[in-house]
Amino acid sequence: MAKRLSNESSIGEVLKAFIETNKLQSGMDKIDVQAAWKSLMGNGVNSYTQEVILKGSTLYVSLTSAVLREELSYGKTKIITMINEELGKEVVKDIILR
Repeated sequence: MAKRLSNESSIGEVLKAFIETNKLQSGMDKIDVQAAWKSLMGNGVNSYTQEVILKGSTLYVSLTSAVLREELSYGKTKIITMINEELGKEVVKDIILR
């Protein structure tokens, strides 16, 4: 049975406990990575981005521009570092640009 929290718990503590109890962290990571991509890449890259999907520790990004895909491929390690720093933990280990 789940541990009962006191009535004086903050909403953040209650949500964290709920996420842990129901094993929802991987889904939350997927949403957080999508938001981090949008905020870090800016409007220029986002206008050419079709979808951003996190499967395991690999980030799949579908782009409509072959030129942009080639440019981003040169900075994969920097993008991985930026996203992980934005999230505060190591979620992404590889990026596949397609």
